[in-house]
Amino acid sequence: MSQAEAVRRTPRPLWSLGLLRSEIAMTFRRWRTLALLAVLAGVPVLVGIAVKIETGDGGPGGGDSGAGGPAFLSQVTHNGLFLVFTSLAVTLPFFLPMSVGVIAGDSLAGEAHGGTLRYLLVAPAGRTRLLLVKYATTLTFCLVGALVVALSALATGALLFPLGEVTLLSGTSVSFGEGLLRALAIAVAVALSLTGLAAVGLFVSTLTTSGIAAMATTVGLLITVQILDTIPQLDALQPYLFPHYWLSFADLLRDPVYWDQLQKNFGLQALYALVFGSAAWARFTTRDITA
Repeated sequence: MSQAEAVRRTPRPLWSLGLLRSEIAMTFRRWRTLALLAVLAGVPVLVGIAVKIETGDGGPGGGDSGAGGPAFLSQVTHNGLFLVFTSLAVTLPFFLPMSVGVIAGDSLAGEAHGGTLRYLLVAPAGRTRLLLVKYATTLTFCLVGALVVALSALATGALLFPLGEVTLLSGTSVSFGEGLLRALAIAVAVALSLTGLAAVGLFVSTLTTSGIAAMATTVGLLITVQILDTIPQLDALQPYLFPHYWLSFADLLRDPVYWDQLQKNFGLQALYALVFGSAAWARFTTRDITA
């Protein structure tokens, strides 16, 4: 048996830390990724300034500024830490998932369009391992995106509003340190809420060689599903739509924490990740890569 044949027959591990590091570094060096993160960081600044201007015009009775908004928006003027929760609630319906859809949709389709996918597979990366690395990179972006929003909101809130003890939605007061821990937990919960969408985007990315088409399709599916989630006549279907429980992270601001909706959310995201991840694997491992 020749040396080349022996190399081909050597079992390849499904995971490669070096490949993952390289993929993450390449993804976060792209101008598109940096632009998406810049937009995410800018949203809390705009929200904070808007709340500051409104409460400044309306006097100290800024508690009504949250009318029609998230349940904790009215608390921003009393404690800048609430800007973190408000900003995550504002970005989660569109800005964060749109950014994830762009990254996930372009993950494989962009490589195919650029002619680098074939060389990645010859490298030797292996299709299953490359798929896992692409998904892990997208999940990393989910976490980084949520943390960028949270950190930008925390800095903006500290500059514009006072900080101190946090009054939870249940009326219990906790220390600022515990409030920070809850903010971190909420950012992680938001990132986990996007894992299902990341799997959908990865699957779409295996269907085409056009990165733009994959990104547009993923974002289009996101908007369509969110519209379906608002139609009262589809209430029987809505608990199975991946965005349905996204705002359940607000239950982390209660004492005790309400876990029911959070568990439903994480379970639904895991189901989407399993179904669409399997579909992506079935498509990608049988796909004819000619470019």
